[in-house]
Amino acid sequence: MSLLRTKTIEQSIADTDEPEYQLKKRLTALDLTVFGIGVIIGAGIFTLTGRAAKAYAGPGIALSFVFAAICCALAALCYAEFSSTVPVSGSAYTFSYFSLGEIFAWIIGWDLLLELMLGASVVSQGWSTYAKLFLDEIGLGWPDSIGPDANVNVLAMLLVIVLTILATVGIKESLRVNLALVAVKLFVVLFVIIAGLFYIKSSNLTPFIPPSIPAANDDASITTPLVQWIFGAPSTFGVMGLVSGASLVFFAFIGFDVVATTAEEAKNPQRDLPRGILGSLAICTVLYVLVCIVITGMVKYTDISGEAALAEAFRSVGKPGFATLISAGAVAGLTTVVLTLMIGAARVVFAMSRDHLVPATLGKTHPKFGTPYRLTIGIGVVVAIVAGVTPIGKLEEMVNIGTLAAFTLVSIAVPLLRRSRPDIERSFKVPGNPVVPILAAVICIYLMLNLSLETWIRFLVWMVLGFAVYAIYGYRKSRVGETERTGESTRA
Repeated sequence: MSLLRTKTIEQSIADTDEPEYQLKKRLTALDLTVFGIGVIIGAGIFTLTGRAAKAYAGPGIALSFVFAAICCALAALCYAEFSSTVPVSGSAYTFSYFSLGEIFAWIIGWDLLLELMLGASVVSQGWSTYAKLFLDEIGLGWPDSIGPDANVNVLAMLLVIVLTILATVGIKESLRVNLALVAVKLFVVLFVIIAGLFYIKSSNLTPFIPPSIPAANDDASITTPLVQWIFGAPSTFGVMGLVSGASLVFFAFIGFDVVATTAEEAKNPQRDLPRGILGSLAICTVLYVLVCIVITGMVKYTDISGEAALAEAFRSVGKPGFATLISAGAVAGLTTVVLTLMIGAARVVFAMSRDHLVPATLGKTHPKFGTPYRLTIGIGVVVAIVAGVTPIGKLEEMVNIGTLAAFTLVSIAVPLLRRSRPDIERSFKVPGNPVVPILAAVICIYLMLNLSLETWIRFLVWMVLGFAVYAIYGYRKSRVGETERTGESTRA
């Protein structure tokens, strides 16, 4: 039996009709766009912008966002083609199963699990920082002993528990809450852009791309970007700083691929999924660039706060009341990110359980709510524990490398499937095939090479663990493999 055994597209679609694994089709184009905006706008604006500007790119961080957005746009076209053609849960995992083979599907599924669960944990910790700040500013406060800097971050754990209950009750109900919170944070982001324009100093934006300087020697052998570690001369700022900044702020764009995980729940996936994916990405890119210009124009990049950049920027110009409003927006914004990432993680593992690569009983849907409730609860428990007791630190890069690896394989899969299955009706096609998909893959690989050696080591350890799980369980229990074995036995 081959590691490259594939699942047919027809079988993938037929599986969605199984009563025990059937999801309700309730999502519209607006739902999907809001879903994408809900997860994209969050960590990038409220936590990463200041850190990346201060450490890598200065005011040029706006260009880093543009570069990351171009990479995502190219990959988004590939996702839009796949998800509208085969509207099945699982996103890149499902796409790769019928185009590249089972082993690649497992790799991507394992990557997505890393991306979505770790991403939810990282963002929930960022949420707790802003939530405590907001509670302090309105006079309620939160005990330091169970806050963001404590051994057990109870605030982050409470958020995850509440969102787990919400995601279990139903995706439409989750998106109603998501819609309200997205409206709040869009108002806050637009407020930041408009209000911040009055406090921009041109001197803070000069030079727009700070000259390149040698990187600090402390732990340079493991924390410098892999490509610089290989070729020497590690540096920050300058053109390479823009690329390194793009590799970091890429974390801010991971939301659009989560939209594809809900393909099976879309009412009209052929029309609405491309709109939801590309629409949410376009809206968020414009907002990101404007916020970057405002934040680096208000505060010299060397003085930007690495944790609460927007709120601290308005404090620095004598507007603490604005900082309170921004903290409230951050609380709303990061809430939607955690919710969306958890829903996405549940849908990916749901698809894997339906294929028996993980225990099939995990993926059964609730008879009333129509959600994979066991998976949702299990993922919520893991995310809560990781967010509550793990010093995650700079593990945003781990999320990025998993996402970029998935994007690379999806991009490669588009021209391969065009060649192997030209007969499939495609309601949306990537323009410029195969040049655009190949370009998307090349850019993704280049961004991966600009992540740190430390991140690569951790990623390889995660992948080794994944291969072990697949060898011990997934390969033997695979539904496709069982069909293959049954067919061989019948022929014998």
